[in-house]
Amino acid sequence: MENAFLDIEEQVIMDRFAQDGYVFIPIKDQSRLDGLRNQIFEKVKKDLDLDSSLDINEFYDYTDKYVSVDKLNQVRVSLISMLNSDSQTRPLMYALAKQYIWWIVGNELAMQRTVNLSIQLSGDTSSLLPIHSDVWMGNSPYEVVFWLPLVDCYKTKSMYVLPLGKSNEVFNDFEQYSKMSAEEFFKSIEKDAVWLDVPYGKAVVFSHSILHGNVPNAEDKTRWSFNVRFKSLLTPYADKALGESFLPITARPATKVGVNYIKPRCVV
Repeated sequence: MENAFLDIEEQVIMDRFAQDGYVFIPIKDQSRLDGLRNQIFEKVKKDLDLDSSLDINEFYDYTDKYVSVDKLNQVRVSLISMLNSDSQTRPLMYALAKQYIWWIVGNELAMQRTVNLSIQLSGDTSSLLPIHSDVWMGNSPYEVVFWLPLVDCYKTKSMYVLPLGKSNEVFNDFEQYSKMSAEEFFKSIEKDAVWLDVPYGKAVVFSHSILHGNVPNAEDKTRWSFNVRFKSLLTPYADKALGESFLPITARPATKVGVNYIKPRCVV
């Protein structure tokens, strides 16, 4: 139904998210994304003493030529530490998604304290995330994930989601799934799962309450992707609390005044 308070593009994005639980978005400031991608590349080149002439696309696509599986987590953790010690990383992530996060979540936001990085080599089985909903692990259903790839992601090089309607069907009849292994669970919903086809320069915003996960990367190239969570500041939190897992980033002055309101007291 048309809402006179919204413009057409905003309404389309909102409707898609409300229907599916996820939406593809373009990254409008490509130069800043390119800069982030290059920053990571230069850090790994320096740490691993790689050839200075190495092509950036060659490195990202075929990371397994330069980073062994047993060193992969060490490299990933080092990059996460670098990114999260840089005070500009979270503002950059927010800026890349800002317009769409406002449309989907609102403009008074809390953001996850840390930005996460995933690297999945071709054929690697050590970086798997079995089918799940993050709400089962202490997250609030009011959170969304901004999923930002640094390479083209498709098929098993990407991740899958079970759209909102299908996820709700599973939740409403969960007893039949509750005793399955993760593999059996995935097989039972696989025909309805959507593999996210996300070329470099685009991203996904999804509700982590819907079922999602990944499988071994059967493609011949590596996946690199960021993820970070946003939520409306004043919506309910779960175990991942404000001040611990989340920090306010765009609290508005009227909210601050309201939070600090002092009820008059009469001295007798």
